[in-house]
Amino acid sequence: MLATLCLGVLIAQIDTSVVNLAVRPIGAALGVGVAALQWVLDAYNLAYALLLLTGGLLGDLYGRKRTFIAGVAVFSLGCLCCGLAPGAAVLILGRAVAGIGAALLLPSSLAILRVVWSDPAERGRALGIWAGCNGLAFAIGPTLGGLLIEGFGWRSVFLIVIPAGVLACVLAWRSVSESADPQGRSFDLLGQALGAVALGGLALAAIEGREAPRLLLAALPVAAVATALFLWGERRQGEAALVPLDLFRKPAFVGAVAATAAMTFGMYGVLFLVPLSWQGGAGALSPVAAGLALLPMALAFVLVSSRSGALVARFGARVATSGGTALIGAGLLVMAFTAAARPMAMAQVGLVLTGLGMGVNTAPLMGVAVAAVPPARSGTASALINVARMVGATLGVAALGALYALEGAGAAGLSAAMLAGSVVQLAGAGTAWKLIHRDAAS
Repeated sequence: MLATLCLGVLIAQIDTSVVNLAVRPIGAALGVGVAALQWVLDAYNLAYALLLLTGGLLGDLYGRKRTFIAGVAVFSLGCLCCGLAPGAAVLILGRAVAGIGAALLLPSSLAILRVVWSDPAERGRALGIWAGCNGLAFAIGPTLGGLLIEGFGWRSVFLIVIPAGVLACVLAWRSVSESADPQGRSFDLLGQALGAVALGGLALAAIEGREAPRLLLAALPVAAVATALFLWGERRQGEAALVPLDLFRKPAFVGAVAATAAMTFGMYGVLFLVPLSWQGGAGALSPVAAGLALLPMALAFVLVSSRSGALVARFGARVATSGGTALIGAGLLVMAFTAAARPMAMAQVGLVLTGLGMGVNTAPLMGVAVAAVPPARSGTASALINVARMVGATLGVAALGALYALEGAGAAGLSAAMLAGSVVQLAGAGTAWKLIHRDAAS
């Protein structure tokens, strides 16, 4: 069962990482410019943001196994659409379909872990392995993508997902136990719509705001109004709400959400800006070389995350979550003192610290979030912690990317962006230390 859940997460995360390397060949092959290529990436992110809450609720209402299988199938269908796309419009549509699939499968996989592994120690070990798949995707994704593109063309990065998706569906049908908790709950269509508009408006503003200021000015007020109406409606729904607001009265849950958003804010800023710096200026690295240079960070993530359950058992969730987030902050601080991520040795010190921090805190943060709620709400908690991941990642790329550009898109820009990211990490570490208690993951 754990292998099946990890396979589903792995194909989603690998696909996301390899598509970044395929953007330039896609533009050359389809004859499209930067604007269309941005939407090849952003269509996935926007669809994922819009439907995360829906994916968590569907698992709780109609079955987490069923929702996981549906998510893998939809994700695979989206990749097939991308691999066979005759033009940019179909490719962007396929990416949006893949985003919908990810919004179904990722919250469901985490909710299944919460329900099936009821013992906190066992759940910690399972979560460590599950979280390690994110690091494994970062480790093999860029290298695999570069080899596929060079050997078989850009379409292969999408088509390779299909057999793995079929295998994940078959294994899930045979090995994953079904669970659902629909009592006293229903599909709140208005809440779903308002939540989607709020998340979608925020994601759209972050994605397109720097290039289209008018869109930013339109999207942010719409997102703010939708958020206010969503909170008002959820308060009236009480226990039947899509997102019961009493979840946010639990300090451990709030601490996990805040630290997760801080973590992805810095992590995705690094993954966006450091390879960009490496591939520009004198001595520029190729995409494959840049992917290989990220390998030590990813390996640190994989190796440590598998032991994160033991770290929580020995030192407690508070130390693991706050300490891991602080390690990421230290890694970004080291990166801030490099010259455009050079010398490479110093950059690697910062990247390895970042990988170690992610390995220490990713699984414990997920464990704290899902342990803070009853099993019946595991899908909702899983969706919310993934919302925090998405919001942090989207804002991190947008804000740190804007700061990088504002400072000249060179060594000074990278230093300023990494310093700002480090401050956010340390703030997240402080929040986790204050709100998460030692035994919060149980």
